[in-house]
Amino acid sequence: MRGTPQHSDRPGPRRPLWVEEPARRPRLPDPVREAAVRAVLIVAVTLVLAVTAFLLTMAGSWLAFPMVLFAVAGTVVATWAVLDVWVTRQVWVQRGGVISTPRSTARALRRERRRARREAKAAARAEARMRRRGGSEQLSHP
Repeated sequence: MRGTPQHSDRPGPRRPLWVEEPARRPRLPDPVREAAVRAVLIVAVTLVLAVTAFLLTMAGSWLAFPMVLFAVAGTVVATWAVLDVWVTRQVWVQRGGVISTPRSTARALRRERRRARREAKAAARAEARMRRRGGSEQLSHP
């Protein structure tokens, strides 16, 4: 079959179907991701409840009142779930999500404060020693 083109007859290199790119942001930690999935599901169910309550109210059905109550309760639970995502993320960051290394300027400031404290303590000790001895270490002429 000379007239039919074969796949190998195509000119040029074969391109892959997709090219994997590195993620722009790192993946969320497992506890935060679990809380986020839970919150999305709860918010989705709450929206369905709210739309159902609205449609039943427009239709004048007796089910409208219970559905409105469920929609209000769902709103409270959904708010709680979204806050849970935020709190879980904050706790994760504070406990171990971020490794904090002091900057060189902070290190220098701490070193300076320690040196000033040591000098102040040494001066206070010398002052106390002079007071105990009655000032005998002072020179009569400055």
